[in-house]
Amino acid sequence: MSENELLEEILKNLQAINSKLDRIVGKKESFSEPSKEDITDSLDIMTLLSLPDHLRTTATTLFEIGPATAEEVSEVTFKERAVESNYLNQLVRMEHVEKYREGRKVYFRIREK
Repeated sequence: MSENELLEEILKNLQAINSKLDRIVGKKESFSEPSKEDITDSLDIMTLLSLPDHLRTTATTLFEIGPATAEEVSEVTFKERAVESNYLNQLVRMEHVEKYREGRKVYFRIREK
């Protein structure tokens, strides 16, 4: 294959990619962005599946045992308490989990609708 033929093949592939990207962008623009009110506060199955594995494990554990401290979650997941505390706080920042205090203990629970 000559150098010109190779360059023509590359150009043809780039044009095909560009065409596909244009279609994708066109489809994306046709959908409207969901408003804040349309997004539910609780963790639905699609949101749960979209989470990284480490956060999904923590959220699933919280579903199973209910409101719990980071230490209680760590006993189920066999991860360090500090690690679970970090994961739980990430879920709080993502607004999937609520954090509250009872006495000296900090509890986490799945945010309700």
